[in-house]
Amino acid sequence: DKGMVDPAAANHWLPVDQYIGGIEHAILHLLYARFFHKLMRDEGLVSSNEPFKNLLTQGMVVADTYYRTLENGGKDWFNPADVIVERDAKAKIIGAKLASDGLPVEIGGTEKMSKSKNNGVDPQAMIDAYGADTCRLFMMFASPPDMSLEWSDSGVEGASRFLRRVWRLAHAHVSAGIAGTLDTARLSDEQKAVRRAIHLAIKQASVDVGQHHKFNTAIAQVMTLMNVLEKAATASEQGRALLQEGLETVALLLAPITPHISHELWQRLGKQGAIIDAQWPKVDESALVQDSLTLVVQVNGKLRGQIEVPAAATREEVEAAARGNENVLRFTEGLTIRKVIVVPGKLVNIVAN
Repeated sequence: DKGMVDPAAANHWLPVDQYIGGIEHAILHLLYARFFHKLMRDEGLVSSNEPFKNLLTQGMVVADTYYRTLENGGKDWFNPADVIVERDAKAKIIGAKLASDGLPVEIGGTEKMSKSKNNGVDPQAMIDAYGADTCRLFMMFASPPDMSLEWSDSGVEGASRFLRRVWRLAHAHVSAGIAGTLDTARLSDEQKAVRRAIHLAIKQASVDVGQHHKFNTAIAQVMTLMNVLEKAATASEQGRALLQEGLETVALLLAPITPHISHELWQRLGKQGAIIDAQWPKVDESALVQDSLTLVVQVNGKLRGQIEVPAAATREEVEAAARGNENVLRFTEGLTIRKVIVVPGKLVNIVAN
């Protein structure tokens, strides 16, 4: 009764930090919101120029379509769940028939899920079979948020297998008893490599999620970390303490994506409180420091070996190590080395003829 908006409240909440909308909403949602916001700005009701700080245009979920042509020329669309498909050796669909009558249906190709094409997939069946976490992991991992997502039953199965791997490793660890305190000053070279993988995953996943909203690449970081943790030696007390840190990191990085299993893992790992209230893991920059580097060695652009050099090695030292490599000597025998290209931290390419 005193005005259109309360300027103090409006300026407190606006502009919104993140707007997420699909391309089909660009007019009715985004454009109208911007129009009214600029109108209120011109009237002195709000102080910001735009209603949103960031825009993320989400991709579409797509699925296969199947139909029969009606006598009037129209199309009768059938849901993929009601269709039996035939695939070739490369899993390409080469034929399809309706499950209810066994008669063929036409393959309409991949289209955006919609009521008109009757190609929507009810995730409830997947949730009943695999659980909500598995479905969430599949959807987040299958595609970046701004790209189309092709629904795939096999993709859901893959997500389920990965979560089972996480659960098995954590269960085996917890079953062995409470892990001791990690002493970072007493780690072996192998243990330092494991801890480097843990904190590299934290660093990269933090950027993927926090800055780019790329949950799929954040999940890939966790998968890479799991490969390391599964191979890590746990016979020593320090090894078990290191695995404890790794599993806590896995649970925290997965928590926004698979909240239920992450919470259960958090509790079983001996942590207090709900994982949703826990702090996002912090990177220990000292763990990322490498004492030595493994560099690829090429001769005329072809991979011929690897060398391990101190992280602080000079360009001359790296070149000397590459020239002295046994394989390099074999492939440059009788040739004249014209140039040595050193890409710091990555590779050495020796050009010879």
